[in-house]
Amino acid sequence: MKVEFTQLSTPTVEIAQAFDKWDNDPELVPLIRPCQNQADIEVHIPVCVDTLTQRLEHCFTYLIYVDEMLVGAMTYQVDFDHLFKKEAGTAWIGIVIGEDFARNKGLGTKALTFLERQIKSQGLKRIELGVFAFNRSAIKLYKNCGYQEIGRIKDFTFWQGKMWTDIRFEKYL
Repeated sequence: MKVEFTQLSTPTVEIAQAFDKWDNDPELVPLIRPCQNQADIEVHIPVCVDTLTQRLEHCFTYLIYVDEMLVGAMTYQVDFDHLFKKEAGTAWIGIVIGEDFARNKGLGTKALTFLERQIKSQGLKRIELGVFAFNRSAIKLYKNCGYQEIGRIKDFTFWQGKMWTDIRFEKYL
């Protein structure tokens, strides 16, 4: 399995279509964005070239390729408004392995290691992230990579008929 990461600078229609698919996949939506009810999970939020171009104004985005096929993306933004711990110079990160066949193969660890190097090379010293309490595989990944829990926000997102906690983690680089 050949894994490559490239920074997104100029979105294409094909890349936008992949993001649109992942950002609206009913299996992925509960993992990647907070929802208040089942209707929020089912709503389609379109992603197009213009949407991705706007995201790039405030968000560094890296594409994840396996054997030259686009399978996911990683992002970070600096001093995100919703940080749990308001500490200047903090990168808020997100990783999505959008293609089912690429999940549970160690790609998340490789992606996280790459993303940490990029963030550190920008002179940033801290990473913060949120994981919904039901996402046990992501929690395990972050703990195994040295992230420490710093707080919990109760009733943050809806999934499988109930509200779940958002667990916030941090790591100093």
